[in-house]
Amino acid sequence: MAIIGYTRVSTKDQDTSLQDAAMAEAKVDRVYTDHGVSGTLASRPELDKALDRLDRGDVFVVWKLDRLGRNTKNVLEVIETLIDRGVTFKSLTEQIDLSAGPMGKAMLTILAAFAELERATMTERTRAGLDAAKAKGKVGGRPSVVDPKKLARIKKLTASGDHSRADIAEMVGISRATLYRVLQSL
Repeated sequence: MAIIGYTRVSTKDQDTSLQDAAMAEAKVDRVYTDHGVSGTLASRPELDKALDRLDRGDVFVVWKLDRLGRNTKNVLEVIETLIDRGVTFKSLTEQIDLSAGPMGKAMLTILAAFAELERATMTERTRAGLDAAKAKGKVGGRPSVVDPKKLARIKKLTASGDHSRADIAEMVGISRATLYRVLQSL
């Protein structure tokens, strides 16, 4: 019997230290980790490897249900597959242990539904906040390095045809990638 764990972070900037500590405490034999992979994706390379590795009698451990998937249907499908293969499932944060019988599965279904509701509510609030800011004339994101003066100079230098793109970028003080994005938007 092996205890296999799975951890995931959605962006490359995040780390799994909290999840890793929980896995160590749970005495997990091997942990598979996806970095910078959204839970909304159906295919997550390390999750796929972990699931392929599992055999009858093994235990599959996640730190929290939302690490396994973002919607109830997907989470329950993965867990049903595990059960059919004779693998036990545990979620450390929610303290779900499917070896506990029908009550564990009922709790899993309820918590997966609430996790999906929480994500949908957060997404809805974020959109509402962005829409409200946009209505007030505020634009999110990083400020552009190309101000109107630089844009005018780029247009003039490009129209003259006397300079390469690399020269124009250097003359204006921006990267070539930024210059190409500006030229695409014209």
